[in-house]
Amino acid sequence: MSDADAKNPRVPIPRDRDNDYTESAAAMRRAFIQERTGASLEHVGRYSLEPGTLPGNIENFMGVAQVPIGIAGPVRILGEHAQGDFYIPLATTEGTLVASYNRGMRLLTECGGVKTTVVERAMQRAPVFLFEDARAAREFGEWLTEHHEQIKQAAESTTRVGKLLHIARYPLACNLYLRFNYSTGDAAGQNMSGKATHAACEWILAHYPKKIRYVLSGAIDTDKKHSLLNVLQTRGRRVVAEAVLSREVLERIAHVTPEQLFEYRQLTQAGGIMAGSAYSGAHAANALAAMFIATGQDVANVSESHAGITYAQLLPNGDYYWSVTLPALIVATYGGGTALATQRECLEMLGCVGQGKADKLAEICAAVVLAGDISLTSAILAGDWVSSHDKYGRNRK
Repeated sequence: MSDADAKNPRVPIPRDRDNDYTESAAAMRRAFIQERTGASLEHVGRYSLEPGTLPGNIENFMGVAQVPIGIAGPVRILGEHAQGDFYIPLATTEGTLVASYNRGMRLLTECGGVKTTVVERAMQRAPVFLFEDARAAREFGEWLTEHHEQIKQAAESTTRVGKLLHIARYPLACNLYLRFNYSTGDAAGQNMSGKATHAACEWILAHYPKKIRYVLSGAIDTDKKHSLLNVLQTRGRRVVAEAVLSREVLERIAHVTPEQLFEYRQLTQAGGIMAGSAYSGAHAANALAAMFIATGQDVANVSESHAGITYAQLLPNGDYYWSVTLPALIVATYGGGTALATQRECLEMLGCVGQGKADKLAEICAAVVLAGDISLTSAILAGDWVSSHDKYGRNRK
């Protein structure tokens, strides 16, 4: 131990070894932080949830971060899983955001609604196997194909709902990168796919006739990171939201014309390509972050989920077709934070509690993204983007 360490020893956060998920344990940690930092934790310590419900969601619990929730809607959704008019909970601290989404939802609803479609599902874990040369890696890839059913059985032995769909192969130098693709039911599935892939790799290690080694993640699963691979091959759910916007409604509610929208679409598409943007629309991350916080999703998944492509057509009758494709939307209605008190209530608002509801939630998320893009784009073109933020989005107290 250095002299500096001896003078300033590390003071660990206090824990209750018998039961660390109690109000007394949380109060003990708040008192510890107050004593060491001088920060008042009066509001952090006010909450209605039961600490005993938190194992598996957080460690060293001491309180809550309260994020305001606003309601937007209704938005009419014509999905295969989400059908009807929905009021949307948005947890955010950004002024004007809820109002903007509310306007976009009104416009979509008056135009007949937004059609939503889940077109593909997949969650990945991507190990890399290491060899002495490229030929050995190629030989191993051929062996994988011959033993796919046994590998699939080993992977699926760890889960009740996960199913191994296929294993993609990416050879590089003397290594073979694999991408195990799973369906994961109503769970987001990162942990599920990690556990299943580990079991599969251990089976491979035990049965491949030559000595090999692997690393469980070679980074091409791009967990919590955006990647072009996810855009092309899907991670989570690939969802499309599309609507035909009538000229009359656009002019009356948004104060823009289809021609203005189409011209602006060309400008932003070119600008987005030049910038290398992960999303070619206005702001998918705003909708997804606000919905993820409200409904107990893993908020870090916004880094992947916000990526997407908008596509538009100026129709012969003068109306405007607008669509958003989200190729890596990662949502869950089971597991993770979805069972916590306030998050469950928000899922109940959407009719998305429990198993069999993740596709419905994905369709709702895509519809909300489209509503937000319509409203923000129209505000920019109509000239009230800055003025609305200046009037409603400034809290300087």
